[in-house]
Amino acid sequence: MCGIVGYIGKSKARPILINGLLKLEYRGYDSAGIATIEDNNISQIKCKGRVKCLQNADNIDTLNGSIGIAHTRWATHGKPSATNAHPHLDFYNNFAVVHNGIIENHTQLKKFLSDAGYSFLSETDTEVIPNLIDYYYKKETDTKDRFIKAVSHTTKDLKGSYAIAAISKLEPNKIIVARRDSPLVIGVNGEDKYIASDIPAVLDYTNNIYILNDGDLVELSKDEIKFYNADLNVISRTPEIIEWDAKSADKGNFTDYMLKEIYEQPNSIRETIGTRIAQNGKCDFDDISLTKEYLSDISRIYIVACGTASHAGIATKPIFERLLGIPTEVDIASEFRYREPLIDSHTLIICISQSGETADTIAALKKAKEYGCKTIAISNVIRKFHNS
Repeated sequence: MCGIVGYIGKSKARPILINGLLKLEYRGYDSAGIATIEDNNISQIKCKGRVKCLQNADNIDTLNGSIGIAHTRWATHGKPSATNAHPHLDFYNNFAVVHNGIIENHTQLKKFLSDAGYSFLSETDTEVIPNLIDYYYKKETDTKDRFIKAVSHTTKDLKGSYAIAAISKLEPNKIIVARRDSPLVIGVNGEDKYIASDIPAVLDYTNNIYILNDGDLVELSKDEIKFYNADLNVISRTPEIIEWDAKSADKGNFTDYMLKEIYEQPNSIRETIGTRIAQNGKCDFDDISLTKEYLSDISRIYIVACGTASHAGIATKPIFERLLGIPTEVDIASEFRYREPLIDSHTLIICISQSGETADTIAALKKAKEYGCKTIAISNVIRKFHNS
């Protein structure tokens, strides 16, 4: 699970970006990088390994700008390396981009850009994004809103999932972000604006959070935030006040997040069950509208997930079959989404994702809805989902 952090405001960006990356270390990753605007140019530092390697990198103290983006990468396209780490720049070093997700048509886009004179340094799918932005920026004759128009044209070319944050030396006072199928949030505290792929990365600075919808594009400056839909029509978004404690997402005194989760299991179970059991001993699921009539129509249950989330499904399968008498299958989301499963309106699909943003699991959930299935999503993070 890659991690995105961004900042624009009145403070030095580097320590804020590094702190945000540290807050996202519960996600698996193999490399890290940071880019800031310095004297109207893009400066970046990337390394293979942990965020600590980035903190200790040569010349890290030279990044003093107040606008920047940062990333932790889990290798998909290309081996773990500093070259393949984000941020990625275009061939002319005009734009820098961090990206979560997968660009499924990157091979075709790479050929198109190569034919247009662009060269590539990395093995990643992401590198096509800054080059496409540069390509469309140069084609745009209207200088008004040129940056966000270039990003909008770029997103229309991309097939797959993305959460994108982009900066440019050509317009050094802005950050442009875009989202499709990969979550992205924006935190606001006066002139300071924060971008992240998950809420814990910004909670040290603000709990005033915008949660972006699919298709949203956002232009951030120190003075304002402008929200646009996929057609670049101005839209309004209402922030949410996040009331949970940032410390609950910290490692605390544990050496790693896995150890923390092991020791927290008893308390986590008590808190989860405790919110659902009323004083009369009955379970309360009013907020997800589970009724006897809704459940009695189910003839089959599929638990769909990836990785260790699917292990939870394997543990649950015999319990469901014993207590409910309903056939229950556990399916890997990456397999489920690409085949033709025997499901219909009498099937309950339970999708499990630790992060709430596993691309294959989200795609499986959308497929289940296309078949008219009943669906329930279970996530390990406190988040409201908007059009996901």
